[in-house]
Amino acid sequence: MKCSSYVLLFAFFYIVLADDETYKNVRCLVCRSVVEEIENIIQKVDPRKKVDVGSYRLDSKGNQKQKSVPYARSEVHLTEVMETVCNKMDDYVKATYKTSGELTLLRLVTEDGKMNSLMSEVDIVQDSDLNKSLKFYCEGIVEEYEDNFLKLFAKDVANIDIKLCSDDIHLCSQTEPDDDYEFEDKDEL
Repeated sequence: MKCSSYVLLFAFFYIVLADDETYKNVRCLVCRSVVEEIENIIQKVDPRKKVDVGSYRLDSKGNQKQKSVPYARSEVHLTEVMETVCNKMDDYVKATYKTSGELTLLRLVTEDGKMNSLMSEVDIVQDSDLNKSLKFYCEGIVEEYEDNFLKLFAKDVANIDIKLCSDDIHLCSQTEPDDDYEFEDKDEL
């Protein structure tokens, strides 16, 4: 009887700890997905579009201190983006890679409206809440760390997902890009 009590107690703690690890991993994946979504939204903005920022107060000579900055990374635009980015989480599902069993978040439909080509490489995780928790996690992260998001996106920091999700808000344990880090495909020159 005493032995079975220990087995049950061990099983209970194993389940609780495993669930906690999954929770942390999902929050990390949500953070990275939010960063990717924000970057996609920013890249769609016309780089020639500008917005005037600064004080509307007059100095002693009657002049206003204003300057024109690119709209894409302005606080005005980023704040608007932060208010709606979590709606994009409705397009994501939890999945595990068939080869490694590693948990991932997968966008079902790509930006151009096609089915995600990675669907054949993953198994969708059946979730009792129909993946509504992804949006919930997103809203919590964005609300709690909005200033961190605004500060880093305004500066256009390299590897912003690692800087933000790992270094600043500590949702992910990775601090440096892996050798197989997937850089976003950007047409630059």
